[in-house]
Amino acid sequence: MRTGSPWRDWLEEFGKCNTVFKRFRDGVKAGIWQERFNAVSGQPDMECAMADATIVKVHRHGPGAGLKARP
Repeated sequence: MRTGSPWRDWLEEFGKCNTVFKRFRDGVKAGIWQERFNAVSGQPDMECAMADATIVKVHRHGPGAGLKARP
């Protein structure tokens, strides 16, 4: 299995992988991605939060541990 998102695996609708990479690189050089990161990385709005199994672990004797999923 691969990790990340190789440019060559992108959908054809985005254009040639080399062109997509060049546009991304130009945006990095122009500081566009840093501006976007700064815009969304301020104080978090905790009104809505999401937790998934990658950050929440259940003890093996915890409630619901060992139950089989119903079809």
